[in-house]
Amino acid sequence: MKKILIVEDDPVARGILHKQLSSSYQVEMTGDAMAAFTQARKSPPDLIVLDLGLPAGGGYTVLQRLKSIPALSVIPVLVVSGLDRAENEKKALAAGATAFLSKQPSDDELLNKIKQMLGDQT
Repeated sequence: MKKILIVEDDPVARGILHKQLSSSYQVEMTGDAMAAFTQARKSPPDLIVLDLGLPAGGGYTVLQRLKSIPALSVIPVLVVSGLDRAENEKKALAAGATAFLSKQPSDDELLNKIKQMLGDQT
């Protein structure tokens, strides 16, 4: 089972994402940027679902740090953010994100995007 790391500081949003993904993937969660980076280094996930507004450094800091380490730079990152999409989608993709969804994506939208990013044919 593929592993997804959810990086989301809002416990309600984190719980919703966990519920959406846990039947199809092994899910790990963290609530801040520093812990996300540490967890990704310790046990690299197959994909990261990343919020942009995080304590201990924002989502852009996480992207920058992930992309600076070759072993972690290949992990696809799906940004799921409530921040203004017009302003942040292009910036997130330029910073190394693989895709961007606005909060709160439907179950189908989220799962389809993750399957596409992971190359799952199921």
